[in-house]
Amino acid sequence: MKIPFKVYIPARYASTRLPGKLLLRIGDKPLLQHVYEAAVQSEAEEVVIATDDSRIQEVAAGFGATVVMTSPGHDSGTERLADAVAINGESEDAIIVNVQGDEYGLPPGLIIQVAAMLHKDREVSMATLCEKIGDNETFHNPNVVKVVFDRNFRALYFSRAAIPGQHPGAGEGGAFSYPPYRHIGIYAYRVGFLSRYARMASCDLEKSERLEQLRVLYNGFGIHVEEACLATGLEVNTKADLERARRSAAGN
Repeated sequence: MKIPFKVYIPARYASTRLPGKLLLRIGDKPLLQHVYEAAVQSEAEEVVIATDDSRIQEVAAGFGATVVMTSPGHDSGTERLADAVAINGESEDAIIVNVQGDEYGLPPGLIIQVAAMLHKDREVSMATLCEKIGDNETFHNPNVVKVVFDRNFRALYFSRAAIPGQHPGAGEGGAFSYPPYRHIGIYAYRVGFLSRYARMASCDLEKSERLEQLRVLYNGFGIHVEEACLATGLEVNTKADLERARRSAAGN
């Protein structure tokens, strides 16, 4: 059965580690266009870019995207999406998939997967994906967000720190005492929950980790987490990530 959903891509120009990264070119296209085209290839009814920046609006319109201009006062992509779906008058039960604008090479199948997860699990407010970490460098990289979840696939915590803790020597040769997982920056929500999220105050955990999903856990809402069914792309956060993406685009 085909799940009805829409994709919204929150897109801001400012980025502390890599300013203007969504407009930086990978191959013959800006990063944002690569992400948009992957979303279009999913089964989404519509793909919308939500931004407050005229530079992003101009570029996105240039490659044919639907753009909604939001308030410049948002602290997170989820807040921006809540604004965008309200502007567009989306229905309360509609499923919205939030695809991060810096997820280069994200397979369209993962967008479908996360929408289907939320559709099946009515007890949670959000759904998201993860993949196993197989090396110590990634595990200890603060730019890589880690997630721990319970046996019912409910998120327990997200962190930039190396979690869960490991015995000494764990991770050598890819052998961890308990498998760590990298969080993949893609979410599914129902519009009604997005409206509630926008009314929640930012919490200290969220500010400390700089992770918006911690506001959801802090306020007692559930997040369904599953391992991605396909190999994921590359989250572009730094200049080194950008160069890896460019090498990948060039076939190197």
